Amino acid sequence: MAAGEKPLSEVNFLTVAEVAAVMRVSKMTVYRLVHSGHLPAVRVGRSFRVPENAVHDYLQQSYVGWESA
Repeated sequence: MAAGEKPLSEVNFLTVAEVAAVMRVSKMTVYRLVHSGHLPAVRVGRSFRVPENAVHDYLQQSYVGWESA
């Protein structure tokens, strides 16, 4: 385990539907992000689970702030 990482027992995983709701996008958009490697996920059976912190990290890295005039 690297510095700053939580043990798996403490990681909160979200379903694709939950990620879509948090990001306010469609489930297909979440699947595209997962398949392209932009959003890490764990495959559980036929479904995916995304670590909650990965969603927040993705949104923070993708954030485009307002430029002051």
